[in-house]
Amino acid sequence: MTKPGRLSVGVIGAGRVGAVLGAALARAGHEVVAASGISEESRTRIEALLPEAAHEEPQGVVAAADLVLLTVPDDSIAAVAAGLASLGAWRPGQIVVHASGRYGTEVLADAAAAGALTLAIHPAMTFTGTSMDLSRLTDATFAVSGPAPILPIAQALVVEMGGEPLVLADHDRAAYHAALVHGANHVVTAVTQAAATLARIGIEDPGKVLGPLVHASVDGAVRDAPGAVTMLTGPVVRGDAGTVAAHLAALADQPETLFAYRAMARATADLALAGRRIGPAAYADIIATLGVDP
Repeated sequence: MTKPGRLSVGVIGAGRVGAVLGAALARAGHEVVAASGISEESRTRIEALLPEAAHEEPQGVVAAADLVLLTVPDDSIAAVAAGLASLGAWRPGQIVVHASGRYGTEVLADAAAAGALTLAIHPAMTFTGTSMDLSRLTDATFAVSGPAPILPIAQALVVEMGGEPLVLADHDRAAYHAALVHGANHVVTAVTQAAATLARIGIEDPGKVLGPLVHASVDGAVRDAPGAVTMLTGPVVRGDAGTVAAHLAALADQPETLFAYRAMARATADLALAGRRIGPAAYADIIATLGVDP
């Protein structure tokens, strides 16, 4: 029997996130009735994760669904919502959700003007676009934003998908998303650069060398956040300007890594000084060695 309150769901943009969220809602008892996707990868995801969904153009998805997941790239959300509004596709009472971390509901203004109920729901995790993501949604944090009267809908959808809702104001979402990108994507960049440096000196398995250190550092920093200054180690925190100078010389032929090293070492020095892990004199030595403005 169909559970009360079940919705017909449509997915516009069956990328890694949209297809998985659609599948998560289907697992919760909602019915995914239609999905759209342009690329071959999107069509494959629809077949694998949303097998009951009809392949439709976006306007057809909107016509078929009570709840529309508008999971297109961030910079396309407003344009797609506006284009569908110009076609008269949106209808009063329809729920429209995007999954961007950057935006609040302002990018769905054209859908809201047509009477749709607009929400922003962003899962704070990475996606592979496969069924393995469904288990990873359990206990994941979802940033939810929307008008106060309908915010409980977003919270209920997140709980149904197994996640934990975190209510954010629209104007805080850019800072929230910047924090996630800096804390996750940039870690990948740093590890990739570090692994490349190890490979350049002939180490065959850089990941094996870096793995225990990176895992311990990240786990400790996350556990102690935001007071993770206690987890800082290395030459900057020791005030070892000579070692920092040697690092700069060793990275001289890798300009991109050198640039990143300098920037992050400066940020580490600032954090260490603020947390009283080093004193003003050691800090000045590190800044002078890095060759950056104090």
